[in-house]
Parts: sequence; C-alpha cells; structure tokens
Amino acid sequence: MTISLRVAVAQPDCTARDVAANARAHAALVRRAADARVVVFPEMSLTGYELDAPALAPDDPRLAPLVEACAATGALALAGAPVGPGPGKHIGVLAVDGAGARVAYRKMFVGGAEAEHMTPGAEPAVVEVDGVRLGLAVCKDTGVPEQAARTAALGIHAYLAGVLDHADELHVQDERARRIVADHGVWVAFASFAAPTGFGFADAGGRSRIWAPDGRVVAAAGPRPGDLAIHTIECAG
Repeated sequence: MTISLRVAVAQPDCTARDVAANARAHAALVRRAADARVVVFPEMSLTGYELDAPALAPDDPRLAPLVEACAATGALALAGAPVGPGPGKHIGVLAVDGAGARVAYRKMFVGGAEAEHMTPGAEPAVVEVDGVRLGLAVCKDTGVPEQAARTAALGIHAYLAGVLDHADELHVQDERARRIVADHGVWVAFASFAAPTGFGFADAGGRSRIWAPDGRVVAAAGPRPGDLAIHTIECAG
C-alpha cells in the first residue's frame, strides 16, 4: 500500500521578536499552500533568529492567526521558536493545527552563540500525519549523523527540518540532505530562512527544497521571503 502526503516548505517574512506579525505571515503562507497537509517553516521562524528572545508558550494568544489558518486548511504547521519549559530555553519546533499548538521537538545539537542562550534537547521526535511518520530536526542537527540515525530508528518516512544559512552556504544543505537520503532512504525537506534576521544573518539564503529518496530535488523555492515549494511525497504504508 502506498500512502501520500502533500508537504510544503515555506519562507515567511520575519520581524524580529514580533510574534504577532510573524504568526500572521505564517498564516498567510499556510493559506497559500492550501492543499498542503504539512507546512514546514525555518528555524526560529516565529521570532527570528534572536537567541535572546523569550521562550514562546504554545498557548500564546499571538499564535491565533496561525491556528485559525490551520483550522481553515486542515494543515499542520511546523514552526520554529524558542521554547521552554524549565530553567533552560530551547530552540524548538511548534506543531500547530486547528486545535492549537504544542512543542513537538527541541533542537538536540546547538552550536556557536546558541550555546550561550539555549539548552540542547534530549531526544529525537516524530510526528505522524495521515499514517506518514515525519522525523524532526533543526539546522545543525542535520549535519550530525547521530541525530539523523536516532530519528530514523524511530521509523520514519520523511525527515523535516527548519534551517538557517547564509546565501553562500546553501551547498551545505544539499550535502546534508543527500547524506541523509543515502543513509536512510527517506524523503528530506528543509525550510530555509529567507528574511534578514539576527546574529549576523543579514543574507539568509532561502531556496527551501524537498529531496526524494533517490536524491533528486523535486521541489525548490526561490531566495525571497514569501516563497514556498510544495510536493506530494509517496511512501510505502
């Protein structure tokens, strides 16, 4: 039996620390990708790459436009944000649908300035949508074979990540995606930040992509905020 899932990788515009404005930008892209069942957003997409931004609670009322867009389209949005709880703060992935939001994953491998502000997550995570199992990651995670292996060991059809790279570093995303495909034989989708953002990323590269299990790029967004790409992934059920 073959199961399929329509997946989008999206590049919202971003205003530093303005969760309300950013949630509206996310909601607009969810509505534009109306036939996508899952919409993946970049690392820290709801606040910008502002490592000193406060943790965002899943029940924050500023997320209401995104929840409403997911309710209207039937989509699950995977959005990036700093999250709690506890004394440590994490780079997280919020899973948002028509019923609300929850923390679905905390980035396991932090680096550079992140280590001064963020606590690493402890374990890999999977979300399941319509029978398709989606492994989660954030940026540096994608370059750590251990993270991909532990995630794949949970039984996944696809590996989804929100990422952030300079425009001249996009080849790194391609190298990492092709390694994950080769090692684990799964679909890979990276949502890549396109808007200028904090901590030196004035030239975020965009060009979000989806790779098939044979290594081909089957969908690609452009370099600008507001761009997105959509593809139906098909998996053995």
